[in-house]
Formats: sequence, C-alpha cells, structure tokens
Amino acid sequence: MATQDYAASIQGVSIRVTRLDAVGNLLNNPGDSYTTQAFLRISFTPEYEKGDEITEKAADGTICVVYQSPDTLKRITMQLAICEPDPELTQLISGGLLLRKNMGTYAAANRKSVGWSSPAIGDDPASNGVAIEAWSYAIKAGKKSSTMPYFHWVFPFCKLRQSGDRVIENGLLANTFEGYGLGNTAFQTGQDNRWEFPVATERPYSYARTDWAPTGLNGFYVWHGDLAATGTTTARAGSTVTVTTTAAHGYAAGDVVTISGSTNGSGAFNGIFTINTVTTNTFTVTTATTGTIASASDATTRALVQAAGRQVTDFLSQGSQTAYNVPGNAGFNADYPVDFIIAAATDPVA
Repeated sequence: MATQDYAASIQGVSIRVTRLDAVGNLLNNPGDSYTTQAFLRISFTPEYEKGDEITEKAADGTICVVYQSPDTLKRITMQLAICEPDPELTQLISGGLLLRKNMGTYAAANRKSVGWSSPAIGDDPASNGVAIEAWSYAIKAGKKSSTMPYFHWVFPFCKLRQSGDRVIENGLLANTFEGYGLGNTAFQTGQDNRWEFPVATERPYSYARTDWAPTGLNGFYVWHGDLAATGTTTARAGSTVTVTTTAAHGYAAGDVVTISGSTNGSGAFNGIFTINTVTTNTFTVTTATTGTIASASDATTRALVQAAGRQVTDFLSQGSQTAYNVPGNAGFNADYPVDFIIAAATDPVA
C-alpha cells in the first residue's frame, strides 16, 4: 500500500518570518511576525563537515589501517530574495531601524512604514536570529492535491544579513539576504500550533504536508493556536454566532478566525470570520445564513491572525536621538522591549 501520493512541490505560496529571543523562543507581539507572498525564492544548501581520514602504515610502507569518518551535517546555508525594498521585512531579518510616518493627522493617525535605516557600523545585523516558514503547493496530476494541498517548510533558527550589490538602475533593485540555519528545539509547534512535529525542530530544516497556508496575508500579525475543544459551546441568534470558551481566548474585535470541525447546526458555523465583539471567554461572528440554533457543546475553533489594527502602530522611538534597543545594535538587550521604530519629524499637525 502506498504511504503517500507522490505530490511535487511547485511554486512558493507565502513565507512567515518570526523574531526569536536570546534562547530561541518565538516572539509573538505586534511587530514580531511578518507574513508575505511577495518573495522571489528561498534557497538552502546542506553544509557538511568532511570526516577525518585516518591512515596508518606498517614499517615496510604498506597500509595496515585505513578509516574514513562519515561526513556530518553541521548547518545549512540559506538565501532569501524578496520582490521589493520591504522595510518591515528587512528590519525584521537584518536589524536596523524601521522608519514610519503619520500620513493622517494626530486625531486620525494613519501610520505607514516608509523606509529603513541599516544597522550601525560594528553592529551584528542578525542579532538573535529569526525562524522562517515557507509554504509551497503540493501538485498531483497537474493540479493541487485534493488532500493536504501544501508543503510546510520549517527553518527554526536562521541568521541572515543583506548580501550582494544594491544597484539603483533601470531595473529591479535586488533585495537578497543570506546566512545560515541551525536547529532550534524552542520552535516547538510554531506560532499557531500548526507544526505537528516539534521533535524535528532540533534539525536545521524540515517539511511536511498540510491542509493550510497563510494565503492572502501581508504584514505583521499576532498568531494564536487552537482553542481547547472541551467545553467550547456555540449558539446562533439571527445571524450572530456566539462562541464561548472555557479559558480566556485573548482575541480582540476585528481579529480573523477560522471555525473548523463545528458540528452544532450541522456545520453552519464553519468558515472564516471577522470577530465582532468579545468578552474574556466569548466572541461573536456573523454568518451569511440566519436562524436560531440553541447553545451546544462544539468542536475546536482555530484563530488565524490578529486583525490589521493590531499591527505595528506606535512610534516606539519617538524623541530618542542616540541609543536604540534594536536587533543588531551592539548594546541590544533581548530582555527589554524592542525599540525599532523612528517617527518622521514632519508628522502632520491636528
């Protein structure tokens, strides 16, 4: 019996780059995890340490002992190329300062990332490193596989820096990062508990088939995993569905969630929704269909991402002129809040 469907990995779907702390834990605050489909390629090469060759000769010059130690994997070398001078992703990967400007007013702020400043001379641009995940299509017989249509690639610890010539010319400005990757057991099941093989994260890279990829997302997000199925209840009044959890869910109004495996109302609550209202242990969403469905125990609810309003919005460095606690800075301290944004000096007045 075949144990797999022999699907091919075709095209890159999206990548997720997540900041690590000093011991390799994934950070999950606004500004720590960036998802995008605007990348050209990820390439990686296993790098092996050649084994020692031991040869001993007898007194007459003939070989009496010969032994070749096995080559051993010591790390991978990596290269990541992105499509555009993305200041947010560049800062996340290779340190430096993210430059943002208020394009609205003080009363109605509309802050945008408009630039990036390189690490200072002498700084370590990679600092604590990042975890990189990538997704590609699983193609079988010329189309996406009907089951688990994606490959999920995991590089749990990477230290990259910008590489190559930066050329401003009649053509695309190259945006390439290169460095190396190692294992990182602190990665565990990832930001959203979707990586099912935490024991494999002690290795520099792994991949597995999956039924989900973060398609259509671009920017900083705060991720959540599954809610415990035990004790979760759902009910609907009109078109408003209320989900009640046994533990605090941590969501906010505007977050995007996927409800999957729901059995209440014959699966009427399954789908992707934007949260309307929240309390500590409840949140509500709106379905396209209407009708009263009584409260009943239900299956797992999975939260995908925090809403766009929870992305980086604050000018954390405003007023600072000298020292910045940024990844790559010689004085960087991972125990303190990361200070990686500078406000424009020309913000509009009210």
